[in-house]
Amino acid sequence: MTSSARAFLPLTTPEAFQALLAESATGPVVVFKHSPTCGTSAQAYDELDGFLDESPVDVHLVDVLASRALSQQIAADTRVRHESPQLLVFRNGIVVWHASHWRVTAAGVRGVLEAMAAAQTH
Repeated sequence: MTSSARAFLPLTTPEAFQALLAESATGPVVVFKHSPTCGTSAQAYDELDGFLDESPVDVHLVDVLASRALSQQIAADTRVRHESPQLLVFRNGIVVWHASHWRVTAAGVRGVLEAMAAAQTH
């Protein structure tokens, strides 16, 4: 796995997740659910790691093995079926975009964030 100047921010508790949902009232919040033992997840990790340096937002990482209960809670709270790797973008406390497996790409999340920024300026 590569390493960028910016790093993923670990997300490990339900309280921290609730705080992120509240934070999404002021801007997009990105959550990446990652399995460190999965090859597909490792590729998504590398893709997003490279994206971090150009990203206007932080990327919060849930290790689905170490924080299984949190990962399942996020799935239950959002009604988005758990998958790994999985990327969720929140705004105003709800999921506005999500992708899993090979669809977790820097281009995908970049496009969503750019569209959200453009919508705010109109």
